[in-house]
Amino acid sequence: MALRLEGKVALVTGSGSGLGEATAKRFAQMGAHVYVTDVNIAGLERVVDEIKQAGGGATGREQNVTIEADWDVLMTEIIQSHGQLDILVNNAGIALTGNVEEVTLDDWRKTQAVNLDAVFMGTRAAVKVMKGRGGSIINISSIEGIIGDPNTPAYNASKGGVRIFTKSAALHCAAQGYNIRVNSVHPGFIWTPMVEEGFAQLNEVGAEMLAKVNTEIPLGSMGEPLDIANGCLFLASDESRYMTGSELVIDGGYTCR
Repeated sequence: MALRLEGKVALVTGSGSGLGEATAKRFAQMGAHVYVTDVNIAGLERVVDEIKQAGGGATGREQNVTIEADWDVLMTEIIQSHGQLDILVNNAGIALTGNVEEVTLDDWRKTQAVNLDAVFMGTRAAVKVMKGRGGSIINISSIEGIIGDPNTPAYNASKGGVRIFTKSAALHCAAQGYNIRVNSVHPGFIWTPMVEEGFAQLNEVGAEMLAKVNTEIPLGSMGEPLDIANGCLFLASDESRYMTGSELVIDGGYTCR
């Protein structure tokens, strides 16, 4: 089987668990050397160990994606160590619940910092080092960046921002002839630790929502992290060379209605 990412260097943020973990492992399986970053040190070290045990290449680094200096340090290290960065997946994210009357300004700002500001900083940093040779930037949004949810206004706003920011960055890179493609991925309900926690925080309402969601997904169930990882693999590979500014929705048909 051909290694679709052979010789490429990738950075996946928030890859100590969930969608980021699945994506980092999938990239490594396909030949990339993957930088696994997270604020969860135990998680990122476990993922790096598991990648290496499976015969892949990985480097783990603690990274707070909301701190601009962390991006500068990490990019400098990647270029010094490998001479290139070919793929960036801006995956790190949080989901804090609370409707528009309940959500606090602190929670709003924290959500935007992790989910949107960090995507801007990561994209900007990656463009700086990729523009000499090209690359693929994949920003993880959500179906909740396309449709609304009464219990997650801060999350809706952040993921909607990721969606339209991605298009702006894609247009800029295309206009400059950088050969950098910038696309967004919009997962539906995927059973990850963050989704599980989100439903749990809603208590009885969450249990009712979970049952309702499962009945409303046309394909009949929530997706798995690997479903999103495979979508990211396509966007990271040369197979998607004619895609930029696109929205890859992976939701079991949820948003068809």
